Amino acid sequence: MSFVDTFLDNLREHPARAFVQEVHGDTVVESTGRELLDLIARARATLRKRELAAGDRVVLVAPNGIRWVATDLAALAEGAVVVPMYARQDPAELVAMMHDCAPTLVVAATDLLADAVRAHWSDAPLVVFDQFFAAEPIDPATPAVLRADDDPVTIIYTSGSSGVPKGVVYSTRNVDFMLPVTRDALVAMMGERSTPDRVFHYLPFCFAGSRVVLWTCLLRANPIMVSTNLDNLAQELKTAAPNYLLNVPMLLERIKNGVEAKLRERPKAIQWLYERSRDAYLRGATGRGGRRDALAVWMGQQLIFSKIKQQIGPNLECLICGSAPLGEDTQHWFRMLGIPVYQVYGLTETTAIVTMDVPPLVYPGRVGPTIPGVETKISDDGELLVRGPNIFSGYWRRPEETETAFADGWFCTGDQVELDHTNTWRIVGRVKNLLVPSSGHNVAPEPIEQKLVETIEGVEQAVLVGHGKPYLCALISGQVDADTVEAGVAAINEALPHYKRVRKHRIVDDAFTVENGMLTANRKLRRTAIESAHASTIAGFYA
Repeated sequence: MSFVDTFLDNLREHPARAFVQEVHGDTVVESTGRELLDLIARARATLRKRELAAGDRVVLVAPNGIRWVATDLAALAEGAVVVPMYARQDPAELVAMMHDCAPTLVVAATDLLADAVRAHWSDAPLVVFDQFFAAEPIDPATPAVLRADDDPVTIIYTSGSSGVPKGVVYSTRNVDFMLPVTRDALVAMMGERSTPDRVFHYLPFCFAGSRVVLWTCLLRANPIMVSTNLDNLAQELKTAAPNYLLNVPMLLERIKNGVEAKLRERPKAIQWLYERSRDAYLRGATGRGGRRDALAVWMGQQLIFSKIKQQIGPNLECLICGSAPLGEDTQHWFRMLGIPVYQVYGLTETTAIVTMDVPPLVYPGRVGPTIPGVETKISDDGELLVRGPNIFSGYWRRPEETETAFADGWFCTGDQVELDHTNTWRIVGRVKNLLVPSSGHNVAPEPIEQKLVETIEGVEQAVLVGHGKPYLCALISGQVDADTVEAGVAAINEALPHYKRVRKHRIVDDAFTVENGMLTANRKLRRTAIESAHASTIAGFYA
C-alpha cells in the first residue's frame, strides 16, 4: 500500500475527526475526514477532466490551509508530481521555478495569486481553488495510483540562499523511509497516548520539514492546526494551545527576548529574582551549581518560570526546532521554563532530516544523533557527508549539479560539524559561509551571530562580514540602544580569540526580511544580498 493510500484510509476510518483545522484569530475552521475526502474526490475529478498523466507536474501555490492539503493529496493520488511553492514569494521568482519544472497545471489559491503569475506568464495553465474543487466528485474510495520506489513524488525548490533555486526531487522510497522515522521520533518525544496530539504549524507547507510534519500527522491519523496569519501568531498560538510545534530559531529567540524585555519593566524585586534564579539554573545546567542555586531555581519555578510558561503555551510539552542551529543559551532558557526544545538537523536534499534529538539524552547546542538507517561521516575538511535512503533522487533536470553534490557516493551537506563523546552532532556553520580574514584563520560566522542575538538586548538579527579583510565587523538590526550594543559586543569579544573579535559594527535602519530580499522564505540570511545592499557601510568599516 502506498503512503497516499494510508493517508486516505485514515480519513475514511475517522470520518468525524477534524484532520485539518485552520486557526483564524480566536476561532477555528475544521475539515473532518469525510469533508476532506469530498474535497479530494472533487479535485481528482478536475485532474481527470484535464487528462493529467502520472508523472505530470502540478504546481501548488497557496497559503497553508484545508484546500492546500486537499490539493496535495488529490494530485498525489492521481500520480502527479506535486511542486509546492511559497505564496508570498516574488511572482517573477515563482514563474522562473514554474518554467523550470514545466507543469501541466498550476493551482493557485486565489484570483489575486493567479493574476500575479499571469503578469509574468500570460498563458500559464492556471486554475484557482474555486474552480479546482467545483467538479462532481469521483468515488471517494478510489485508490491512489501506484508508484514504483524510484518514481518521483514531489519537487521542492531550495530556498536559493546562494544562487538560483534548484528543484529537489523526492522519490517514493525517500518518503516511505522518512515517515516511519518521524512517527517513531514523535512517540519518543511525546510518549505513547490514546488521544491525538494537539499539533500547530505555522511554517509554509512548501518547505521540506513542513511537508514531513503534515504527512507524519496524516500517517498517524493525527489532526493538524495551521496558521492563517503570521502577523497574528501570538493569538493563534493561544487559540491552538498545542502540545508541540515545529519552529525556526528566530521565533524562539524572539520569544525569549520579548519575555525578558517585559520582565525588565516589572518591579526591581521581580527582576532580581528572575535574574538570580535564571543564572542559578544555568550554573546547574552546566554542572557548576551549588546548594544555594538549587533554592534560587526552586523559587524561580514557583514564582516566575511557571507563569512565563503559561503565557507562552499552557499545554506545551515540547518544541521542535529546525532550519538552523539553535543557540545553546536559548535552548537552556526554554528547558528552564519546563519546555524542552528538541533539535532536528537536515537539508531539503536529505528529505528534511539527518539528525534528531532523542529524549532524554538531549544536549543543548547540539542537534542529536544520526537517525536510524542513515550513515554519516566527516570529510577531511570537517564537512558532514551523508548517505542513505533519505538522500534525494537528484536536482530536477540538472544532472551536472546533481553529480557535483556527491563525493564517492556521499552527499556533501556543506555544513561544518563536530561529533563528541555523546555521539551527537554540533553544527559549526556552513562551509561556504566561512570567513577567512587576512590573518588566514577560518571563522564560522554563525556562532558569533547567535551570541550577538542571544545576549544583547534588542538585537534581532546580526550578520558577520570580513572575508579577506583585516578584521571582522557586524551588521545589526533591531530596536536597540547603541550603548547597549557597544557594551554587549565588548563583552562577547572578551571571550573570543583576537581573530574572531568584532572590531566594528553598524546598526542598520531596516530589518532583514523576506519582503526586502534579505531572508529566504524560511528565514535564513541571504548573505550575498545583505552584503550587496550594505556595500557602502561594509566598505566604510575598512576605509
